[in-house]
Amino acid sequence: MAIKDIENIESRKLRGGYYTPQAIADFICRWAITKPSQTVLEPSCGDGNFIEASIKRFIELGVPQKNLFGLIKGIELVKKESEKSKQRAANYGLNSTTIVNSDFFSYISNGNPRYDIVIGNPPFIRYQNFPEEHRQRAFEMMNEIGLKPNKLTNIWIPFLVISASLLNKNGKLGMVIPAELFQVKYAAETRIFLAKFFPRITIVTFKKLVFSDIQQEVVLLLCEKDVQSNKGIRVVELSTLKELESLNISKVQKSDVKTLEHNSEKWTKYFLDENEIKLLREIKEDKRIKPCSSIMSVDVGIVTGKNDFFMMNKETVAKWKLKAYTQKVVSKSAHFKGIQFKDEDFEDNSDAQHSGYLFLPPNKDFEDLPQACKNYIKYGEEQDFHVGYKCRIRKRWYITPSLWCPDAFALRQVGDYPKIIVNKTEASSTDTIHRVRLTTKVKPEIVALSFLNSLSFAFSEITGRSYGGGVLTFEPTEIEEIPLPLLENTRIDLNKIDNLIRQRRIEEVLDIVDQELLIKQLKFTKTDVEALRAIWRKLSSRRLNRRK
Repeated sequence: MAIKDIENIESRKLRGGYYTPQAIADFICRWAITKPSQTVLEPSCGDGNFIEASIKRFIELGVPQKNLFGLIKGIELVKKESEKSKQRAANYGLNSTTIVNSDFFSYISNGNPRYDIVIGNPPFIRYQNFPEEHRQRAFEMMNEIGLKPNKLTNIWIPFLVISASLLNKNGKLGMVIPAELFQVKYAAETRIFLAKFFPRITIVTFKKLVFSDIQQEVVLLLCEKDVQSNKGIRVVELSTLKELESLNISKVQKSDVKTLEHNSEKWTKYFLDENEIKLLREIKEDKRIKPCSSIMSVDVGIVTGKNDFFMMNKETVAKWKLKAYTQKVVSKSAHFKGIQFKDEDFEDNSDAQHSGYLFLPPNKDFEDLPQACKNYIKYGEEQDFHVGYKCRIRKRWYITPSLWCPDAFALRQVGDYPKIIVNKTEASSTDTIHRVRLTTKVKPEIVALSFLNSLSFAFSEITGRSYGGGVLTFEPTEIEEIPLPLLENTRIDLNKIDNLIRQRRIEEVLDIVDQELLIKQLKFTKTDVEALRAIWRKLSSRRLNRRK
């Protein structure tokens, strides 16, 4: 890969095209650098925000400029970025050897350097976009320390874990990291590594996005190796960057630190207090409460390959005379108003000109198709819709596979709260909505009602993933993991609940289902149910606060 290509990639990383706010660099250096003799590494120093902040911190600690040589090392792959860092270092009298224009992984593989401090904002680049030569070396080094990255691994992960492995026994690491560390599966072994490697981890989060140009939530990850007391993890949440100026993270209160489990579970739960975490752990051990997977399988919706062609509204269907060659489909979560999807709901969506019709010609060769289908397929080919990957690998590009109709739908992307919707039509869904197939004799109506409880809602916020824009996203397996107690012999009126949902009166719905399911049937105390509701409110409010 050419340097130009690398620079284009680098411009999209959090600390490249989106430079670290100086308040963050200053805070991390103030926390990490506490002695005038400590050695500091910045593995992807970019334009030098952290380099300058570390120099100022040493000067603040009384280190003369002439004694700064050898204390700070910055590495940067992109030449024009490294030149900026070199100029910043030169402004304080440091020579050009302070900043190295190199691939971080190549640089450290030539020796075995050790540092007291590692700081920085590592690149946020997807596996396939990182130059293969550097990626391969990074992954080999991860293998050497016992980790097994895959093609989902983002490059910030090897920067993080390999930098950590370079620390001295009393070392500290302070980095700006995507908040997905808390929740994505590809970071699971990284969470285990950090939990085992560092006795104490502090995570500083913000109620609003601190990188205003991107919908990516970041956290400040502060890790310490030399800790004798107050071991575990704590989360400090701030409202604004300005609050960093007065934050003294060294004052660790024992009550703030929670036990850090050495497993692959998501870290979203650590936003909760100890009692809330304890309650969730007890529920997970409760044999009466099974996951959704015990009664259902969840699969992605239909992948058309080109929604612009295959998905049509009522007007387009009429224009091409294709009504006989369509399949009813739901294409957006917002098209579900309640927890039942009926024929009249589909017709309302159709009248609103939502794209609810999937083009579905007979599975025949083109010459044998009805003329209306031929006309539309010719139009699609004129627009080059057939050359996209999903279409061109099919035997007949205009035939969409996996058209089965589910028993129910599950939202893939959730705004205010999750729900399962009973399918009372012959509709399927696109891949923006998951399809639910029940595997036991439990009725879909009971499943949809049962899901509307504070326990399942609380676990949903921990099981799903939110990337900073307020939306909670679920993979099929994550839906299947959610604990789902089931109503038995219930007199709850499905239509009443459905109407309340359509009126957005979710708290009333939870009151009804919680009372019947959690308190009356499962014998949870009112206090525990209120705690579960509070957990859901706390985590969902935190997520929704990140909407632009």
